[in-house]
Amino acid sequence: MKSEGEFENRPDNTAFTQQRLPAWQPMLSAGIVIPLFTLIGLAFIGIGAALFVTSQNIKVQELDYTGTATSSPCFKCTAARVQNCTCEVSFYLSELFEGPVFFYYGLSNYYQNYRQYGASKDYNQLFGDTTYFKAPQSYCTPYQYDSNNKPIVPCGSIANSMFNDTFQLYLLVNGSSKLVPFDGKGISWWTDYNVKYRNPASVNGSFAAAFDGTVKPLNWQKTAYELDPTDQANNGFLNQNFLVWMRRAALPNFRKLYGRITGGDYSQGLPAGNYTLQINYNYPVVSFGGTKKVVFSNVSWMGGKNQFLGIAYLVIGSLCVVMAIVMLIVYAKYKFQDDEDA
Repeated sequence: MKSEGEFENRPDNTAFTQQRLPAWQPMLSAGIVIPLFTLIGLAFIGIGAALFVTSQNIKVQELDYTGTATSSPCFKCTAARVQNCTCEVSFYLSELFEGPVFFYYGLSNYYQNYRQYGASKDYNQLFGDTTYFKAPQSYCTPYQYDSNNKPIVPCGSIANSMFNDTFQLYLLVNGSSKLVPFDGKGISWWTDYNVKYRNPASVNGSFAAAFDGTVKPLNWQKTAYELDPTDQANNGFLNQNFLVWMRRAALPNFRKLYGRITGGDYSQGLPAGNYTLQINYNYPVVSFGGTKKVVFSNVSWMGGKNQFLGIAYLVIGSLCVVMAIVMLIVYAKYKFQDDEDA
């Protein structure tokens, strides 16, 4: 007889542990595969056509303002010695640019996905921990302290390189300029605004006092608590433009949301007419071979303009239909040949 020790590791005598459960295995035949490929292909072609047509109906207006060409109105601002330069770019809309209109700035040849660049920030600072205001983490080097050994807040390469061009859009009506307001509220990710970033607590009722003993990033024109003089809630680490910039782009050519045009006389979009975009040109890109542009765009149920998705569906759907036809021809040829041989 076998001892009890020999059965210690034996699985229980159940259908599951002894693999006696009923099983189903598909038996793929030509009568199943060919119609399946055909249906999938037609479905993908239908979805792809809808996506492609929808994307084609989305309007996009791009304006390059790098200023490398001598004929560009922003050429005067590209010289390194020029500061506080303003240039104007004019454009014409022949018809209503349906809203809501989203306004983006775009950069090219700019690698925000560089690992060392992405790690150059102090999460504790950005969460409002004032302990790290006076002693930033070493990740921020070389933007940890200034030349006078004062701590930089917010520290790091990402914050130091924040995009700082500003824009004002005007509609020309009867010889006068009418300001088209940008709505910059809610343009950042919800998780960034509500979870990842926090402002420090005010000291004696003063938000600015929380930053005492620190200096602004070297390339900033304003301190963190003065980013938006018109809205106190839009200052510090919860400034919408700051949050958008801190969300790094995956590719070297990217665009980021600057604001929306949604209210007042422009709730239906931008009316046809002549426009002037006034640009406070501060951000240097010529030195590394980059370009700058602004983009006006509206959206649809599928989001922004994206032809790739529709084309991808059309290509995959077409390949499925072609494969179904090829399999049908091969099946018909050899099936009928077998019947004749029989």
